[in-house]
Amino acid sequence: MLLCGPSGSGKSLVAARSGLPVLRLDDFYKEAGDPTLPLVAGSSDIDWDHPGSWDADVAVEAIARLCTTGSTPVPVYDIARSARTGEETLHIGRTPLFIAEGIFAAEIVERCRERGLLADALCLTRGPVTTFRRRFLRDLQEGRKSVPFLLRRGWRLMRAERTIIARQVSLGAHPCGRDEALGRLAAAAAGRQVRQTVA
Repeated sequence: MLLCGPSGSGKSLVAARSGLPVLRLDDFYKEAGDPTLPLVAGSSDIDWDHPGSWDADVAVEAIARLCTTGSTPVPVYDIARSARTGEETLHIGRTPLFIAEGIFAAEIVERCRERGLLADALCLTRGPVTTFRRRFLRDLQEGRKSVPFLLRRGWRLMRAERTIIARQVSLGAHPCGRDEALGRLAAAAAGRQVRQTVA
């Protein structure tokens, strides 16, 4: 299950409440200093909301390994430092379904579908003002970046939220609120469990 949506839309909360194993796609960000990192137009800020700031190839391979073997190595990423600080192994065992969540999840919908890895793709929507508030408070509490950077980013993302959602939907994600997302996740998990038991 791929779970996307604007930064601050509640993806991590929905993933946690689902009870399913979770692969955090944000751990596949590139590191500061990578020459391929995109910049915000007219600024020296790195555009961490651009798909070019993220390693889609490595993320897809991790999803494929989880689907075929039940475990995969994943980087440990420190957002405040914009750096990978280690590696850990995610084990999901024989669980028939897991969630891969992150703001760039929609970017890999087609690749996962082509490889037979996709159960569903959801895009969380909460409304620009709600998302702005949740994102800013979370990032401030976690010390992710400086306050001026968070405000600049938050304002930019709030203005772009409808465009962000439209793009993710165009890439194959179904737009929904928290309750519908939890319902679809539960239904998919139940369906997979039944098929696994029958098999």
